[in-house]
This record gives sequence, C-alpha cells and structure tokens, in this order.
Amino acid sequence: MLLDTLYKTVRPALFRMDAETAHERTFAAMGVARVLAEAAGMRPDPSLACKVGPLTFAGPVGLAAGLDKNGVAIRTWDALGFGAIELGTVTGQAQPGNERPRLFRLVEERALINRMGFNNLGAAALAAQLRALREAGHWPRHAPVGANLGKSKVVPNEEAVADYLVSLAALRGLADYFVVNVSSPNTPGLRALQEKEPLERLLGAVVPAAAGTPVFLKLAPDLTDDALVEAVEVAVQAGCAGILATNTTLSRPGTTGRLDQAGGLSGAPLAPLAHAKIAVVVRAAAGRVPVVGIGGVATADDVLALLRLGCAATQLYTAFIYGGPALIAGIHGELARRAREAGGLERLIAR
Repeated sequence: MLLDTLYKTVRPALFRMDAETAHERTFAAMGVARVLAEAAGMRPDPSLACKVGPLTFAGPVGLAAGLDKNGVAIRTWDALGFGAIELGTVTGQAQPGNERPRLFRLVEERALINRMGFNNLGAAALAAQLRALREAGHWPRHAPVGANLGKSKVVPNEEAVADYLVSLAALRGLADYFVVNVSSPNTPGLRALQEKEPLERLLGAVVPAAAGTPVFLKLAPDLTDDALVEAVEVAVQAGCAGILATNTTLSRPGTTGRLDQAGGLSGAPLAPLAHAKIAVVVRAAAGRVPVVGIGGVATADDVLALLRLGCAATQLYTAFIYGGPALIAGIHGELARRAREAGGLERLIAR
C-alpha cells in the first residue's frame, strides 16, 4: 500500500524530530494522506459496524481524543477507516497548553508520555470547523464524530460546570456525541471532578443541556475500583449514553525508563492496568450503558480482548503513531477476515 510505504520511508526522519514538531509536520500532509486513503479504499467492511448506545460505529476501532484537538483532519480519519472520530479535548476558552517540550516517545515500549494541558483553539473555533464541514457536504457518512470536552485551565473547579456548558453550547447540533473529560492528569484539579458530588453537578447540567445528543463520560485508570464503580453509577443515573475507559495514567507500568518526565502514559505499557480497570467499569455498568475500551490497543487481538471483556468498541491513539496510517485498515481487515471464518463478529467475540 502506497500510503504505508510512504510513512515507513519518512518515519525515521519524523522520529528524529521533537515529537510535537513531528506531529505538526504530519498534519501538514493530511490532505495527501486522505487522497491516497480514499484511493486505497480503507474504510471498514460493513459487517464490522457496531452499536455503541444510540450510535453506530463503522467499525470497532475509533480514534481517541488528543490526536486532532481542533478537528482539522476529520475527512482523513474517515478515509483511513476509523470507526468513530473523537476530536479535542476542546475547552471553553482557547489556551496554549503547557510549556514545550510536553510530548515524549518511548519508542522501545511503543508508548508516549504527554503533559499537553489541553492545548486547543477553543470550542468556538472547533464549532466553526465542524459547521464548515457539514455545510460543504463532507461530514462522514458512517463514522460518528464526537467532541471531547474539558475544563479551561484558568477556570476554577467551582466554575467548571459553566465552562463545560460554554463548549457544549458552541458545539450542540454539530457533533454527533460529546465526551465529558474529567480524567486528564495534565490540568490541575481536573481529576477531582470525578468525585461523586462534583461529578453529579457536572453531568446533571451537561446531559440535559446536550438536548438529546449522546453524552459519554471518560474515566482515569488511576481511580480506585470503588471510585470507578461510584463514577459509573453517577453517569448512569445522570443519563449518560456510555463510559470511556481509560485515559492515560500517572503511574509508570512496565519499564519506561522515563520516570523523570511528568505527564500521562499511554500505549502498550498501559494495557494491563487499563484492562483491569475496564473490567471493573464493565461490571459496574452491568449492561445498562456501553463501555468503550481504551489503553494499549494496537492489534486485532487487542481489540478482541476488549470486546470479549464486554466493551462495545475500542479507541486508540498511541499505536497509530507507531503503526502508521495503514494500522486501522489492517486491524479492521483482520477482524473482518476472522469474523467471516467464525460466521460473524458476534460469534468471533463469543469464542
């Protein structure tokens, strides 16, 4: 595949750059990637479509928030075959994020550490981007597009509800779903919003304000099992459409060798911790709402492991950096092949 060959050619040069600089250079070529992906026909086989609450994902592997904070490459993500596309994290106010460098590769472990701090152009700018895409007739037909909402750094937790509602008001009617992100480790005080009372206030305001657009809650892997169960119950009672588990971790599972870098760890070393916490969330959800599994997903086997754990779908980000633009089509292609041999995706999951 030409797109994959091109990435393998330029990847050594990209990996010699600062990680965020490489990210910016890659985004400059997204238009070319989209054209090549569309020519290659990389969207998932229709047999892989899966229900996630009121949504239908085109395939069980979606794009996690963080890769495209400002929604500039939606058509490319769709062409590359993501089952759903999550943008952001976006905040009510535009903000530069934390000081650079703030993104670090752990190449041998296929992991990342980031302390980005919700750098983004703000909810109004994302709304303009989404509106233009819709008006031009370029909205993805099969992959839902979600907006991951966070708290502006300058806003104290006491005013967090109003800040989330600013983002929601700007994006309502434009995004296919919303995610309330209270689990990033890189905005001071944010994770305190996962506690029962502030979470009840936040979701109690956001869910009705979404006016029927599905709202999901994203949780951290660093919560205790009891806290996860409590947060799931709050989300269910508030009317959330589902749970996303998990975000990055402040712990350092595996042998990262980079304990000196603060921030959230993602990628392969996160998988064992994420799977354990996802299992807790799935049990707590008890079939009342779907769970989307995130953390160390990189292969068809990883996806199947989470689907067999009880997840309705999965998301990834870090593996895409290492695997390149053909990764999603490769995973979905392998899943489709195995599903045909098993007599369908449900039978494959049940094995």
